[in-house]
Amino acid sequence: MTDGPDYGFDTLQIHAGARPDPATGARQVPIYQTTAYVFRDADHAAALFNLQEVGYIYSRLTNPTVAALQERMATLEGGAGAVCCSSGHAAQIMALFPLMGPGKNVVASTRLYGGTVTQFSHTIKRFGWSATFVDFDDLDAVKAAINDDTRAVFCESIANPGGYITDLDAIAAVADDAGIPLIVDNTSATPYLCRPIEHGATLVVHSMTKFLTGNGTVTGGVVVDSGKFDWSASDKFPSLSAPEPAYHGLKFHETFGPLAFTFHGIAIGLRDLGMTLNPQAAHYTLMGIETLSLRMQRHVENAMEVASWLETHDAVEAVTYAGLPSSPYNHRVEKICPKGAGGLFTVKLKGGYDACVKFVDSLEIFSHVANLGDTRSLVIHSASTTHRQLTPEQQEAAGAGPSVVRISIGIEDPTDLIADLNKALNAVK
Repeated sequence: MTDGPDYGFDTLQIHAGARPDPATGARQVPIYQTTAYVFRDADHAAALFNLQEVGYIYSRLTNPTVAALQERMATLEGGAGAVCCSSGHAAQIMALFPLMGPGKNVVASTRLYGGTVTQFSHTIKRFGWSATFVDFDDLDAVKAAINDDTRAVFCESIANPGGYITDLDAIAAVADDAGIPLIVDNTSATPYLCRPIEHGATLVVHSMTKFLTGNGTVTGGVVVDSGKFDWSASDKFPSLSAPEPAYHGLKFHETFGPLAFTFHGIAIGLRDLGMTLNPQAAHYTLMGIETLSLRMQRHVENAMEVASWLETHDAVEAVTYAGLPSSPYNHRVEKICPKGAGGLFTVKLKGGYDACVKFVDSLEIFSHVANLGDTRSLVIHSASTTHRQLTPEQQEAAGAGPSVVRISIGIEDPTDLIADLNKALNAVK
């Protein structure tokens, strides 16, 4: 379809990037389960390899099923282009790869998924990169953390696990003043609840494993480029502004303009890092996105009802859901996530660690898994699992202390969810 300015989200989530198969007329995007593609002739092959023509070479780089998903994600996020990869963690490395270099750093929020904190605290050091973690509610601290070697600012729109909402406009202004891109992980919100590019983000990353696919079947990640950042404004981003030796001195930003980051992500990132999304996973994700708005509406409705009930239970010390009037982040919902605060939050139990363990073990409808964003309601004790590698101080800063349980609300009957939670909380008492 031709993406028109009048098409609504519900239409685009079904049609963007999807066209009837020219060979068969198949209406659903086919799974192009192939590794390679036949070239028309030697000149065609040379043009593709030299980035003079767009097309398919090898499925580590490009694949028609994956390409449809990339177009859909770029459209839903309001970006210029997108690059899909094998997981959300892969997407984070893919986003940083063209920006960073030995000795360079990223300023990151303390309120991040535990695996991201570990990736930024330890793993990226093997590339010679580093991360400085800051409370993003303290804008002065964010500004102070940025130095001449900073190449990106990183946060989550709705933070995992606590459901905290970041003031993206304020953080984007800080990044703009420093002349560096803002990268926003939009996994917990999805583009239905929040479109970070409209709030100043340069790049948006997702673990498509979560709400986008929505059924807990495949892993996948994506980097969406806003196409709005001037990579040539300074000498900070030579991968995008300077001559690329592997392509005979081609300058990505000069050559591809708003699509510079996207082309680099494919031609360099996927080529050399190889974090490829397989076409079958792309197909499952495309099907999941077709019902994204319907599911997110139900996630939000259920989360609000369940969180409101949990707040009244005498075994519960606190609930972090931003949709609650009692949340210190409630005032940001209308500006950042006007359609709702998502389906993710934490519950702090009065009985501490032991109460959390018994609570999790006493649930029946809620699945105890290391995932979120499923149609099913999910629960996990973050301090002993997803945030286990963090120090106690990092756990508390991330909102994942030992007395906290993370809850991802699904689309089941909320009455059944509340009954299951009530039984488990009574068992704790």
